[in-house]
Amino acid sequence: MIAPAPARTGDAIAIGLSGLCLIHCLALPVLVGFLPLLGAWAQAEWMHLAFVSLAVPVSIWTLSRPPLDTLPGAAVVLAALGFVFLICGAFGYPREALETPLTVAGGLALAAAHIINWRRRPPPCSTTPGPT
Repeated sequence: MIAPAPARTGDAIAIGLSGLCLIHCLALPVLVGFLPLLGAWAQAEWMHLAFVSLAVPVSIWTLSRPPLDTLPGAAVVLAALGFVFLICGAFGYPREALETPLTVAGGLALAAAHIINWRRRPPPCSTTPGPT
């Protein structure tokens, strides 16, 4: 069964979002010292909730195509851990000090699940143009 292009695109988008999340968590704090306005924006609570609100539905949609029962167990576990860590990090649970480590771990786990999903899909069919 060939995976439709939108499903592969969804994996690519989800992996990209995980990368943006990592940049947000790891690189933006360094820039805080250089750009105070960027620092205030990066620490805004709405930003964390926006990332989670975008990551969860995109990931669920992408990982459920084809059906979840064909998704390798490792990808399901990584995705579930990723969701839990991202949500806990976004809400500062159990402690605010764990926000960044939880978010980074969640983003990496979710990206790994999408990489497994991406690799299990066959490449899109290549069609060779016929004679005209």
